[in-house]
Amino acid sequence: MKKIFITNDDGFESLGLRALIDAVKDMGEVLIVAPTTEKSACGHSLTLTRPLRFIEIDDNFYKLDDGTPSDCVYLALNALYKEGVKPDLVISGINKGANMGEDITYSGTASAAMEAALHGIPSFAISQVCKSRCQDVELLGYELAKKVAKELAEKILNGGFPIGHRRFLNVNIPPIRPEECKGYKITKAGYRLYGNDAHLHRNPRGEEYYWLGLHPLEWKPSNDRMCDFEAINQNFVSITPIKADLTAHEEIKKLEEWI
Repeated sequence: MKKIFITNDDGFESLGLRALIDAVKDMGEVLIVAPTTEKSACGHSLTLTRPLRFIEIDDNFYKLDDGTPSDCVYLALNALYKEGVKPDLVISGINKGANMGEDITYSGTASAAMEAALHGIPSFAISQVCKSRCQDVELLGYELAKKVAKELAEKILNGGFPIGHRRFLNVNIPPIRPEECKGYKITKAGYRLYGNDAHLHRNPRGEEYYWLGLHPLEWKPSNDRMCDFEAINQNFVSITPIKADLTAHEEIKKLEEWI
C-alpha cells in the first residue's frame, strides 16, 4: 500500500488541510502531522531551542506542539516511520493563500515540500490563491484544489515523479470553480512586487508595537508570459518545478573576475 504524508503551515484545524485529507484518503495509508498553530511565512525553519511533542488527534493524525512545517516532516520521518521506511509522497497544503514568485522563500507550505525533497521523497506544495483576503475560499470549498491534488497524487504514485533529485512541485490554484479552469500550465516563479505594510499601534499601556499586514498580489510581467502569476490570472493551475539550490550560476564567472 502506498504511503502518503500530509502537512501544512495553517495549523491542524485548517479547512484546507481537511480538504486535502479528503482528496487523497482512499489512495493509500495517510499519515498527517501538522503544526498546532498557524505558521505562515515561517520559511524553512527548524526548531532547535526547545523540545517538540507529538499530540495525537485521531488515528494517524498528530499535531506537533509549536512545531514548524519543516519540523513536522523532519521529525515524522525519524519518529513515526520505521527505520528505512519513507512515504511514497509528501503533500503540503492546501494553503489558504497564494505561494508564488519570491513568496516561495517565505512559505512554510513550500518549505515542508522542500524538506521532503531533501530526504529524496517526491513532494508537492499546493496553495489556493484568493481574490480578497481569502474570504472567497470558504465559498469555493477547495473543490478545484482537491481535484488537482488527487490528480497529481495519482500521477506521481502510479507513474513516478517527473523531475530530478531534491526538487519539488509548487502548485497554485486559481480562485475559480472547477468548470472554469482552463487546465494546467507549467510555469516559472514570477517577479513579485513588494511594498511595506507594517502598521504601528499602541497597547493600552502606551507601548508601541508593529503588526505586519498583507501585500497586494502584484507582479512584474515576464517577457514570455510563463510565470506563475500570469497562469493564475488566466485561470490555469500553475505548476512550478522548484529546487533548493539558490546559487546564481550565471554570476559566478563575473564574480571570479571581480574578486
